[in-house]
Amino acid sequence: MKMSAIPQEEYLLEGNSACHGCASSMALRIVLKALGKNTVLVVPASCTSVYQGVFPNSAIAVPAVNSAFACSAAVASGLKASLEHQGIDANVVVWAGDGGTYDIGLQALSGAAERNEDIIYICYNNEMYSNTGIQRSSATPYGAWTTTTIRGKREHRKDVAELMVAHGIPYVATASAGYLDDLYKKIKKARKIEGFRYIEILSPCPPGWRYPMQKTVEIARLAVETGMWILYECEHGILRFTGVSKAIADGRKRMRDIEEYLLLQGRFRHLNDDEIREIRKYITERWKRFAHMRGDKHAVTAEFFV
Repeated sequence: MKMSAIPQEEYLLEGNSACHGCASSMALRIVLKALGKNTVLVVPASCTSVYQGVFPNSAIAVPAVNSAFACSAAVASGLKASLEHQGIDANVVVWAGDGGTYDIGLQALSGAAERNEDIIYICYNNEMYSNTGIQRSSATPYGAWTTTTIRGKREHRKDVAELMVAHGIPYVATASAGYLDDLYKKIKKARKIEGFRYIEILSPCPPGWRYPMQKTVEIARLAVETGMWILYECEHGILRFTGVSKAIADGRKRMRDIEEYLLLQGRFRHLNDDEIREIRKYITERWKRFAHMRGDKHAVTAEFFV
């Protein structure tokens, strides 16, 4: 799909206070274009609740409700029920960071998924608590520097998208701010599906990941091209790789070396050879697990990796 096919109308307005090179604002712009004006956002405490602006002004040109960190999925569930009671059909969408998804908001997210609430939950994952000072979250990858893991995080991240697959909801997808056409298509598909839908977007952060702001798209693409982030969708239990990840899985593209991704970011520059090997091992095992989930008994061999 050509980017020129995406609607021109803007729902995230210029002049907002997002950082230069902010991937979450890029992604939100595309998400709102895919959803259209008949949309209500629920935004928990996050970077977005800052750059959306202060009442009575707003950089978001659709109704937006700010919620506490812990309850965005519950707020969205109530909003959807209220709108349905009034006979109003609208897209009710949670737009939350990884802190409000992986950690503080996980119980409300799981509850809404278990009830199969008719809402879309979107996590823009910048792999840390960016807005409050670059602290680790459970989405922070192994080895990454944050202000609370100054020698590098010692645990691998958990994966909420996989948790949502295990909940058996109608639609789960991952996306990257480096591939906005893939994101747009997945949001358009999710919009037409009834029930609970979960989409997670890798959202690089220049100040938190310690890279120049003009490198955002390059880094978001390298995450996929090196296998660190897998693009897929799981629709009614059927898992499919998409985009570059599909090309890798099908053998049409080789993964690039993980050091190309890691060494562009200050948060990983302290890594030693053993730590980089541990990340390579994690990537290999994760791809094998996803291939198994997809039913590819022969897939993901050494030939996948540079």
